[in-house]
Amino acid sequence: MSLTAELAAIIRGTTFDSLSTADVQTAKRLIADGIAVAVAGSGEEAPRLFAGHVRELGGREQCPVWGFGFRSSPVAAAYANAVSMHVLDFEPMSSPSTHAVSPTVPVAFALAVRDGLDGRALLTACAKGFEVQGRLLASVDHRRESSKFHAPGVVGPFGSAVVAGHLLDLDASRLNHALAIAASRSGALRANIGHGVKCTHCGNAAAAGLEAALLAARGLTANEDILGHGEGFVAAFFPKGIDRDMLLGYGRPFRFSDPGMAIKYYPSKYPTHFAISAALETRRAIADPRDIATVNLVTPTMPDVERPQPVSGLEGKFSFQYAAACALLDGRVGIGSFHDSRRFSDDIVELLPRIRVSPDASLPTAFNRMQVSVEVTMRDGRVHRATCTRPPGFWGAPLDLEQHRAKVADCLATRLDAARAARVTQLLESLEELSAGGVRELSLLLE
Repeated sequence: MSLTAELAAIIRGTTFDSLSTADVQTAKRLIADGIAVAVAGSGEEAPRLFAGHVRELGGREQCPVWGFGFRSSPVAAAYANAVSMHVLDFEPMSSPSTHAVSPTVPVAFALAVRDGLDGRALLTACAKGFEVQGRLLASVDHRRESSKFHAPGVVGPFGSAVVAGHLLDLDASRLNHALAIAASRSGALRANIGHGVKCTHCGNAAAAGLEAALLAARGLTANEDILGHGEGFVAAFFPKGIDRDMLLGYGRPFRFSDPGMAIKYYPSKYPTHFAISAALETRRAIADPRDIATVNLVTPTMPDVERPQPVSGLEGKFSFQYAAACALLDGRVGIGSFHDSRRFSDDIVELLPRIRVSPDASLPTAFNRMQVSVEVTMRDGRVHRATCTRPPGFWGAPLDLEQHRAKVADCLATRLDAARAARVTQLLESLEELSAGGVRELSLLLE
């Protein structure tokens, strides 16, 4: 049996009963986080553009496109909703790092609404989709220095295909082919990080994996050994090879529970969370940020996060300098911090040239081991310093339940009235108990 076939058989054999009570609670929180972030994200420019594109394409009006008041086909709706879920860069972060929620949760809701499936089926599908992405990345060389591709575009189609495969009840053979078809849809270029198209990396992953499973269900075939083949997925993306035992350890334990996912407290690229947290700590000692003379950030060597003059608020999400500037000037960082109106305000424009990044090659670049130090020198010569090694929501130190509820509530409130937001929250917190009607109600409330 090929490696891909072995993996497919294990995935096929994973059911709701394979999940512990803790796994179920964790999966629910991840799904709730993704839904809330998608609601907030639907107010951004890129999702609006994409929703207009989807509406123009047409398609059977089966599944809600969240935040835009219309319905489309499962593939198109999953694509659009994943774009909204990723645009803020605010959804959970796996370890090794990828966005495993955006390529999966929209797929689960699209099929559950179309096919009348209950919350237990939806939750199980998402858990399985989270796990396959985490397992794949844990099994290969996924260091920043070794990968030329944006991870959600590489492993996201597998996660989407697994979600769809569960909800379509594909047998092990057809699931194997779904994974192999999805592998041919993998890939996303890191050069587009910081640009509007980045959010479509997760959208494309969601749509590609869902389509792969739908085609496999119809009987389309692909190379059954797509992972192990000399010209297959691993050889193309991770030429140092794959740890077979790690991959086939799928679900023992589930990686979304151990080591877990970091639930983001700030809507920006994860390395900036370290700069934000350290800057906020120094900010408490600063009476007036207008008195800041210079700022020095000691960071790991991360050229893609060293952006001294981001061209937009969106690109500011991927800038150590800009994220630190917002934290120092405002004493907080939120969704509005990364809008163009804030990026080009006078105080930001004045402070940015005085913020320097000093890369330290000895610092790890892996998100779960990195650190950032901030040194703020005031005009009167006083110096304030702070170092962050564990921003809020870090792996192994998750946001407590009330903190997470506050994040979800804040995101939902950007687009939903109080009554709808309260009902969405209630349904999300009882997800595994929902009937098919409850799942449908939840998705329609987001429309």
